[in-house]
Amino acid sequence: MKQIIFTLLFVIAFQVSSAQTEVRNTSDIEKEAELERKAVIKKVEKEEKKAAKKEKEAKKEAKKKKQADKLDQSIREKQKAIAKNERKIVSLEDKLEKGKAKGKLSPVDIEKMEAKKEKLKASIAKDKVKLNKLNKDK
Repeated sequence: MKQIIFTLLFVIAFQVSSAQTEVRNTSDIEKEAELERKAVIKKVEKEEKKAAKKEKEAKKEAKKKKQADKLDQSIREKQKAIAKNERKIVSLEDKLEKGKAKGKLSPVDIEKMEAKKEKLKASIAKDKVKLNKLNKDK
């Protein structure tokens, strides 16, 4: 009888002990799962930061390229404006010479053409200064 009671108590104690071990095991499993979740979250955040950084660098490069293209366009525009004004000056000088040779131009017309020619020369000088600045920026 003592042996049966002793065996029965031993079995009950063993079951209680194993139940506590299972509780501990489940809490350990939960802790491990929590640690894994935190590790995954950190990894995802790290990847997001890398992606954001790459995107920012790409935007920065695109902005630099856009500025360079804009600068090149400005340089071409100034060169075109200078060439156009130089052609206008040549045209005015030709008209002035032909008009003087034929005697068709009045002194007022001659003054107007000379003033227009001087204005174009001033415009060319300004454009050349701006072109030099743009070339320095390049």
